[in-house]
Amino acid sequence: MFADAAPIFGFWYPRAGVGTPLALLVAITVITWGPSSALPWRVLLAAGYVASVAWMLSLALIDGWHAGVVARLTDWPEYLHDVPRVHDIGTTLATFTDHILAGQPDSWTVHVSGHPPGTLLFYVWLERLGLGGGTWAAVVTLLVAALVAVAVPMTARALRDEAAGRAVMPFAVLLPGAVWAGVSADGMFAGVTATGVALLAINRGRWWPALAGGALLGFGLFLSYGLTLMLPVVLAVLLRTRDWRALLFAGLSTAAVLAAFAAAGFWWLDGYHLVVQRYHQGEFANRPYAYWVFGNLGAFLLSAGPLAVAAVQRGLRNRGALGWLVLAAAASVLIADLSGLSKAEVERIWLPFAVWFAVGGALLPRGAHRWWLSLQAVTALAVNHLIATNW
Repeated sequence: MFADAAPIFGFWYPRAGVGTPLALLVAITVITWGPSSALPWRVLLAAGYVASVAWMLSLALIDGWHAGVVARLTDWPEYLHDVPRVHDIGTTLATFTDHILAGQPDSWTVHVSGHPPGTLLFYVWLERLGLGGGTWAAVVTLLVAALVAVAVPMTARALRDEAAGRAVMPFAVLLPGAVWAGVSADGMFAGVTATGVALLAINRGRWWPALAGGALLGFGLFLSYGLTLMLPVVLAVLLRTRDWRALLFAGLSTAAVLAAFAAAGFWWLDGYHLVVQRYHQGEFANRPYAYWVFGNLGAFLLSAGPLAVAAVQRGLRNRGALGWLVLAAAASVLIADLSGLSKAEVERIWLPFAVWFAVGGALLPRGAHRWWLSLQAVTALAVNHLIATNW
């Protein structure tokens, strides 16, 4: 239903644009030098971040600067539509659930009503910092999304060794999900939660990374209800590090975020139950489960890329830390799929889980890295040049 290019939510629209040669240049550069880079670790992280920004931006620019970047977050279903309604943040939080259900004149727009208030607050804060409007919202969202290219390799390095982190880096950059991460709020969700997980992984007995990581993951719960399913990924990291102090500090800071929202008048469970009702008020709830329970996985494989299949296969055979991390991400995807609360659009919605399949790059034979990177890049380029993706 309204997924004319099923399982992708969009429609067939073959095209090229100013971003086409830029995307090809980024892909060739990463494939050629990424697997063999001898840059110092911190320099490599910075280079990976810049490359990720370039990859996402070039893919978005296939549709041009306005349509591909500026206008992405300004459509009527998007968060920026409701930013002018927020005059007092305290009042907004206290009355947020009053406007979730459809059929009332003051209902939140589609994306705002379908998420906790954290995402709306994020864009309200940007506006109050003088960064309002579609351009700044898109740029900041993309810059946060690109943190994935730093956080995922850092986690791989912390769980295994630097060689693993270096192997993961180019796969974290050339993620096909960059088609949707630049520019969508779900890309921002992926950046926030991946950074939270990375901070837990690098904690090593220090208190502040665990506190910061827990706070980010706690705030993630108020960006999207579905981010509760980050729990398997978090557990895969904490059980490997066996740093119980990190678990304690992360739990305390997550609880503090929950308490702050509750004190302001928004109770997470109330919002969640109303969102389930709102979902069933809409026509998309009528999408056939018998198709989408399989179609979702097809869409997800175009976002995580073909590497996801190899990563799961290697994870089942290699039960080391990175193998368990891949399997934890796969468990999150399967739970989300079977729930039936996501039918289509998961190529975007499941980005926070998709990014963790990039660690599968460290489980592949080194001689195969460039071949797999090419396959990942071709997937992204094919999707973005053949299909006009919606969200």
